[in-house]
Amino acid sequence: MIGIIVAMDKELELLLPMVDDVREFVDGRFRFYCGGIGQREIVVMKSGIGKVNAALAAQAMIDRFKPGFILSSGVAGGAGGRAGILDVVVADRVVYGDVWCGPGTMWGEAADCPLYFITKDLGVEEDECVKKGLICSSDKFISTVEDVDFLRGNFPDVMAVDMESGAIAQTCYLNNVPFAAIRVVSDTPGAGDNIAQYSDFWSDAPKATFRVVRKVLESAENL
Repeated sequence: MIGIIVAMDKELELLLPMVDDVREFVDGRFRFYCGGIGQREIVVMKSGIGKVNAALAAQAMIDRFKPGFILSSGVAGGAGGRAGILDVVVADRVVYGDVWCGPGTMWGEAADCPLYFITKDLGVEEDECVKKGLICSSDKFISTVEDVDFLRGNFPDVMAVDMESGAIAQTCYLNNVPFAAIRVVSDTPGAGDNIAQYSDFWSDAPKATFRVVRKVLESAENL
């Protein structure tokens, strides 16, 4: 079974129509949706926004369903690199953008964890709209040039920013569960009114990331 975690209702509403024979389960504060995409058995859930919600959701999914791997999906902000609005970023690594545990540790390195959480290879090839690279997670909506400059000062190759993938990656690491992340870029912080970009984005664009998710799940042989 493959687990997919999204943060928001808007993302869940775009993903669930792609799932066949959906069955709904409630366990505590979380609602799970089991079904299939292609030949793959999957379970989908909404975590809520932010790192704590994401970690709790990932642990609940692992405890109940024991997925073979977990995918963090949905939207992300751009970070001034090769990925622009509507591009899909497939993470090769995930790092925290707001963690420092003191002397002897590196910025972004959680206690007793590696600096970078290495993702499962999904066999995705780059093209005009799909990019592979680093996703940086923080408990903050990245909205200014200064925010982006700070992240790029620590991680020059950061390609996208979100608020959940790092915590899901850490939870998977601690439970020895493979992890991956696929996110579509919704806005470019510091480029014009990125809050308006983010708001307008929801009309049709996030379907792009879930089309890539569906293609991966239908075609990959190593999942």
